[in-house]
Amino acid sequence: MRRKRMDVLPRVCARLLLLSLLCATSLCQRSKNNRCVLSRAKSCTECIRVDKDCSFCTDESFEEPRCDLRENLLLYGCGESSIVYTRGEMQTLQNFSINTSLQRTQVSPQSMLMRLRAGEEMSFDMDVFQPLKSPVDLYILMDFSYSMSDDLDNLKSMGQKLAKFLQEFTSDYTVGFGKFVDKVSSPQTDMRPEKLREPWNNADSPFSFKNVIRLTNNINHFSQELRKERISGNLDAPEGGFDAILQTAVCKDKIGWRKDSTHLLVFSTESAFHYEADGTNVLAGILARNDEQCHLDSKGTYVYDTKQDYPSVPTLVRLLGQHNIIPIFAVTNHSYSYYEKLHKYFPISEIGVLQENSSNIVELLRTAFERIHSKMDIRADFIPKAIKTEFTSSMYEKTESGSFYISRGKVGTFKVHVKALEYVGGQHVCSLPEKDRQGVIHLKPTSLSDSLKITASVICDVCPCEQQKEVNSPKCSFHGDFACGQCICHPGWRGDTCDCSPASSPNNEACILPGDVEPCSGRGECLCGKCQCYSEDLTQRFDGPFCEYDALQCPRTSGFLCNDRGRCSKGACVCQSGWEGPGCECPTSNDTCIDSRGGICNNHGRCECGRCICDMASLYTSSTCEISYSLGFQAVCQSIQDCVRCQAWGTGSMKGNCSKCHLQIQMVEELKKEEASEHCSFQDEEDDCTYHYTLEGDPTVLPNTTVRVQKKKECPPGNFFWLIPLLIFLILLLGLLLLLCWKFCACCKGCLALLPCCARGRVVGFKEDHYMLRHSLMSSDHLDTPMVRSGSLKGRDTVRWKINNNVHKQSLTPLAAANPKDLIPYGLSLRLTRLFTQNLVKPDTRECEQLRKEVEENLNDVFKHIPGCHKLQQTKFRLQPNSGKRQDHTIVDTVLTAPRSAKPEIIKVVEKHVSHEAFNELKVSPGYYTVTSDQDAHGMVEFQESVELVDVRVPLFIKEDDDDEKQLQVEAIDVPTGIADIGRRLVNITIIKEQASSLITFLQPAYSHSRFDKVAKIPVLREIIENGKSQVSYRTRDLTAKNGRDYIVTEGDLVFQPGETRKEVQVPLLELTEIDTLLHNCQLKQFTIDLFHPKHGAKIGRYPQTTVTIADPEVVDGVPLMTGLGQVSQSPKGRLSAPLNPNANALSSREIRFNWFPPPGKPLGYKVKYWIQGDSESDAHLIDVKTVSAELSNLYPFCDYEMQVCAYNAMGEGAYSDIIHCRTLEDVPSEPGRLAFNVVSSTVTQLSWAEPAETNGEITAYEVSYGLVNEDNAFIGPLKKVLVEDPKKRMVLIENLRESQPYCYMVKARNGAGWGPEREATINLATQPKRPMSIPIIPDVPIIDAEGGEDYDSYLMYSADVLRSPAGSKHPSVSDDSEHLLNGRVDFSFPGSGSGTLTRTTNSSYHQLSSHMQQEHRVMGSSSLTRDYSTMLMGHDSRLPLGIPDTPTRLVFSALGPTSLKVSWQEPHCEKEVQGYSVQYQLLNGGEVHRLTIANPCQNSVVVEDLLPNHSYIFKVKAQSEEGWGPEREGVITIESQVDPQSPLSPVPGSPFTLSTPSAPGPLVFTALSSDSLQLSWERPRKPNGSILGYMVTCEMLHGGGEPRNIYVEGDNPETTLTVPHLSENIAYKFKVQAKTTQGFGPEREGIITIESQDGGTFSQFGGQQYMREEVYNFPTEYTTKTSITHSSLDPHFTDGMLMTTQQVESASSTLTKQVTKEFVSRTVMSSGTLTKQMERQFYEA
Repeated sequence: MRRKRMDVLPRVCARLLLLSLLCATSLCQRSKNNRCVLSRAKSCTECIRVDKDCSFCTDESFEEPRCDLRENLLLYGCGESSIVYTRGEMQTLQNFSINTSLQRTQVSPQSMLMRLRAGEEMSFDMDVFQPLKSPVDLYILMDFSYSMSDDLDNLKSMGQKLAKFLQEFTSDYTVGFGKFVDKVSSPQTDMRPEKLREPWNNADSPFSFKNVIRLTNNINHFSQELRKERISGNLDAPEGGFDAILQTAVCKDKIGWRKDSTHLLVFSTESAFHYEADGTNVLAGILARNDEQCHLDSKGTYVYDTKQDYPSVPTLVRLLGQHNIIPIFAVTNHSYSYYEKLHKYFPISEIGVLQENSSNIVELLRTAFERIHSKMDIRADFIPKAIKTEFTSSMYEKTESGSFYISRGKVGTFKVHVKALEYVGGQHVCSLPEKDRQGVIHLKPTSLSDSLKITASVICDVCPCEQQKEVNSPKCSFHGDFACGQCICHPGWRGDTCDCSPASSPNNEACILPGDVEPCSGRGECLCGKCQCYSEDLTQRFDGPFCEYDALQCPRTSGFLCNDRGRCSKGACVCQSGWEGPGCECPTSNDTCIDSRGGICNNHGRCECGRCICDMASLYTSSTCEISYSLGFQAVCQSIQDCVRCQAWGTGSMKGNCSKCHLQIQMVEELKKEEASEHCSFQDEEDDCTYHYTLEGDPTVLPNTTVRVQKKKECPPGNFFWLIPLLIFLILLLGLLLLLCWKFCACCKGCLALLPCCARGRVVGFKEDHYMLRHSLMSSDHLDTPMVRSGSLKGRDTVRWKINNNVHKQSLTPLAAANPKDLIPYGLSLRLTRLFTQNLVKPDTRECEQLRKEVEENLNDVFKHIPGCHKLQQTKFRLQPNSGKRQDHTIVDTVLTAPRSAKPEIIKVVEKHVSHEAFNELKVSPGYYTVTSDQDAHGMVEFQESVELVDVRVPLFIKEDDDDEKQLQVEAIDVPTGIADIGRRLVNITIIKEQASSLITFLQPAYSHSRFDKVAKIPVLREIIENGKSQVSYRTRDLTAKNGRDYIVTEGDLVFQPGETRKEVQVPLLELTEIDTLLHNCQLKQFTIDLFHPKHGAKIGRYPQTTVTIADPEVVDGVPLMTGLGQVSQSPKGRLSAPLNPNANALSSREIRFNWFPPPGKPLGYKVKYWIQGDSESDAHLIDVKTVSAELSNLYPFCDYEMQVCAYNAMGEGAYSDIIHCRTLEDVPSEPGRLAFNVVSSTVTQLSWAEPAETNGEITAYEVSYGLVNEDNAFIGPLKKVLVEDPKKRMVLIENLRESQPYCYMVKARNGAGWGPEREATINLATQPKRPMSIPIIPDVPIIDAEGGEDYDSYLMYSADVLRSPAGSKHPSVSDDSEHLLNGRVDFSFPGSGSGTLTRTTNSSYHQLSSHMQQEHRVMGSSSLTRDYSTMLMGHDSRLPLGIPDTPTRLVFSALGPTSLKVSWQEPHCEKEVQGYSVQYQLLNGGEVHRLTIANPCQNSVVVEDLLPNHSYIFKVKAQSEEGWGPEREGVITIESQVDPQSPLSPVPGSPFTLSTPSAPGPLVFTALSSDSLQLSWERPRKPNGSILGYMVTCEMLHGGGEPRNIYVEGDNPETTLTVPHLSENIAYKFKVQAKTTQGFGPEREGIITIESQDGGTFSQFGGQQYMREEVYNFPTEYTTKTSITHSSLDPHFTDGMLMTTQQVESASSTLTKQVTKEFVSRTVMSSGTLTKQMERQFYEA
């Protein structure tokens, strides 16, 4: 007993200690949440700038922190008048109410004043009125290039139609007209004199933009002027419409825009557009940025077209918004995709498809105007950087672009939120210039000229008390200034009254508490006779004159300091208002003592400390001294029921012995509810009657208890047992009648089925009419949709069905957009007559191979008669469940590639052969087939006799670009065979694609843990999509393992903070009970852990559940053995067998936990060996452990490891276990490769980068940051960030940079573990050479506007979108095709190699040139990136005979390797069908001519092999029709295998070709040989991606100086060594090593080394050496880690060495040094001053 008591004491102490720590933590946590206290502000002004809620106390006697929340200062005793608190203010300066009778747009209020503190937000309502009919200004801006000639004819006659359309919406309108082509410069325009005069017959001279008709309400004048216009022309496909749009916006007076009207700009074209810095102007030499000014002459002609660049997209968005102009893009199908992306960047805009001849422009305008009529956008202009605005509305919904759907004719109310930011670009707003802190914000709804002007500013005032400070105040001992209630000491003085200085004599005696020996109780520092108490975690832990009080030692209530209702000051609780008591545990009010009648304690007690002290307490007395029957009422009822039965009716167990009962029984007619709150009810066993009673008074005092009993019992009705035999007889009779009826129907149903009246009523249809599917839960790309048949099942029915994809947007998808000659895959499914076997699902079996061959031969023979069909592919076999009596027959699925136009013919052929039950020799079952195209499917199912349900296998057309919610519709078309009618004809399928911010999942679906582990640690991973907070709940659940016996049930929440990707669920495991051990419980013990209830946008990922198996050990000879794994006997001679059940789990990116169960016997320990998967087992690491688990550490992230274990005893090692595989988790990637810049102009650059050398996982995104820097490379403005979510696109184009200003660019990579360190570079574009010919226009390269506001930080446009010319356009937008590049040569990056290029050479020596088309583009292919200038050379008149094909419209080269090339072209325009192509090529300098004939007109590319590298080839492509061959398209191409690394045309890092190059070599290892030489070694790349030809080593001084040295090392060894001489002491060198294959050079491995002088500069001859390696690790802030390794040996030949590693972590604030000493058992060999270290090195390359 005494021992038990002693055991309890430590347990109680531990709990008290834990409770104290929790309370201290909560106290600190509350303090940490108070930004005012945490700031430790020393002055009033500094305090009120910390947070909008911070206040400052100026009371001289105030001893608490002066900077705190206002309520805290009042609580701690600071007077109201002594608190400085600055409030923001908002005033309405002008507010005229809206008059709805005025038919013009209005806004209210009109002027406001706002002053806000940093971080403060204010909001107010703004009313906006737009009348039902408002004035409209409509300006039509039309493309006048030659391709729009037929459109102009229709537009000339549209004047009256346009007027009639406008009159439907308003009676006050104006109409204007402008035209544009492109800049009158090369290469946009043909600059030959005759072409400048007349580019086409009956055409005007080229021009950029002309304002033809000023806005007018005279429709007759508009029509007359429009009829005078003639078409013009230019050379390239994209047009200069952006110049025209900008001039239309800024030339307000010349265009004629009115103030109070809705401004609509109709932009009509069929071509793409040029934009700022797209490369074309660079070729023309036009580099000046657009000045955004009006430059129209008196005739309305734009005259600055050749003096400045096109505007950018964000510039147009900003200017059109400022001038209240809403664009409407009327474009043809060919250019719709370009403008569809463009119009989304405008808050309000519309887009419509224009017919080829513009005949539908009025209908298009009517549709667009109706949509615009119901939208309104509110924009804020001229916002200071320190202020942010936002608009919401409870009345109107927002559109995708951010505008609002409104109702005209009503006053709309919008909520305007204005917030003052705290920090901008890392700077507090009060440190910004005044212009960035205040200004006049214009809030203006789009299409309204009225606006609300807000004079807004951020309050950065100085406290008034600081402006009235007392200089050299006596209150501060004349050593400081007195301001705001405190002394501000002069330098060298401190203390509350500035009376202490370092020169003052110490006076420790005044700081010693009487009876104590230490100054300040050991809790503070004695300064000038006063104690300065220590603080902890920025809070004042100790106080008092001698620091004798501890802020954590005040009384506690329920474990909370001062009941969390006060604060601890000088050892006592200072309670908040409404609380009292030593621990603030007592409320001062009596609210908690009020009873149900409103009294205090029911008048039977008194209220003390918020609780009732009752006079007579009992079991049934409530907390307010009232009798409560709910406290055990049923028990009271049951305890007195026998007495009630006895005393009331004389029944029950106490019958005849009622004298023992002391109840006061009252018999009543009815129990009333108001007499008692509860009733007792029981059934009397003697008569089955229920009786009711109730009681009053305290049941513990029986004589005082009155029981009221209801006289009348509730008894069941009389006896009806005589009915039972009669019911049994009737049931038997009914069964006999039913049997006779069934027998009659069975005999006659064959005859009845032949009657017409009995044959009716058979119906087939879908079972359901709607299915809702979630994309994340789908496991298949099809859905088995049941179809049912009702009525008579006699006979056979077949049902034809079809399915349409994306029915929710079919009306928006033009059918003409698809080319009928495009090749698409058709899925084909048939049911064979043969039975299915499992061998048919195994592709390598003979049975499967024979059947596949039979199917393909017969089907190919059938489909070869359809033009354009290819041979079958991807033939597979399966079963189709729920398909009637033939569901055990084989279903064949195959793919047939054919033109889109062949679909009707394919379906017709399939139906024909299925009805004949054979495809040549291939027998098929009738009534079943499926034909699937890219957007729909057709098929048939069969109901055999007596079958009532079959499944229709419906394809779901799952694609990555599907909408978030898409709909499919399945329709039963008809019943070709049978008499059934169709019932439910349609079924709709909705597929929802959830957009999750993160995915949370278990790492594996199952785990195994031993009971020896005591805790099962199960990792949970999060994949971050949008960084932020995520949460998920978890809970364990019993399977065969039981809670409390095998494990302890665990549940809770996992909260992932921003950036966190891994958490762990820990489940305690219990030891085997004695009874389980004795009974040899062999059952496998398992439980599950479920993830559920994800929050904050999270979704459950791949594994929402995991199963944990508990391995129960059985004790054999004192050694645990796995039960259920079989009894493994010990090997002869006492040697041990292999350990059991080995298992490995990744704990982190560098740790793996490897555990197992011991074998039979008594092992002394275990040996674990592990190695990287793919390495030789001889390279394995070996560790010795004594337990049944091992922690493998210092591993490489995201790397596959193999491991095994053996046990050993005195007889030696036992057998090794099986090899276990495990991959470490991801870690953040290293910094990206070096940044490369292609300078377009002084304001535009292309930035690219290489993949990180250590990806440590799968790269998911990159972040590009850039900003202006000063001379010290410190940022001087806001830092802009752009997220590149496609990791393959390692390139951005940044425009609108400031001229002659240095920018710092930073790039970092992200994988599943988070963001890695940044690679940065600083560059001033003005100092860099221009490389106009190397500027690529690359598909999907993000273009970023450096000057755009926060609305334009995302990608604005992708450059590939403006390069595709309109396919199939009848009139190419060119004027003439003459050659202009004279003797020019352009080199381009060869995509298949890191060092190759593609070269395009043009020559002007050709003669008789009458047509030429110059194109510039890059094509993204399979690891290819090409660019091509193609030249069309023709020696005859361009007017071809009817039916002869035109020149192929484009020629594209894609390098596939050093000797192979893919040549592609686009189908030319031809009045008749193209029948084939001819491709001819030869060396440019002559040689054999090679010809390729392509008979398939759908094939528009060919791969050419066996070319000579570094040789130029000329290719010619032409098309053929039945009328003959058309003209040729020529192109010259060179595949270069080597390029000068200094050439600006060398491949830029980040291009896709780097994906096929080798990964980085292994880590660099440096060995100093002398004071001026070292040895460098490295291992071959982890992923060579081919044979290594050699390595390029670059050596350069880290801080500049000297020329870099390039050394090429040939060979492919596992480890390569290089000796580098002629180095200097104490100079940091950077080494870079790249591996080379036939595909080029891979990424670099970098290392930095310094050879430091030894003992004043002499290098030790005994082998003492030191070398330094500098790396940057991923610390929370920027730290630099320097590792100095020194090795010295006394014996010049052999010694057991000691290696000392000193690692120093430096930061701006502190230095942390740690030393690690490692002893090397292996000997080192040294001779002649050369040290060779034998080390095991491993590395991992993503």
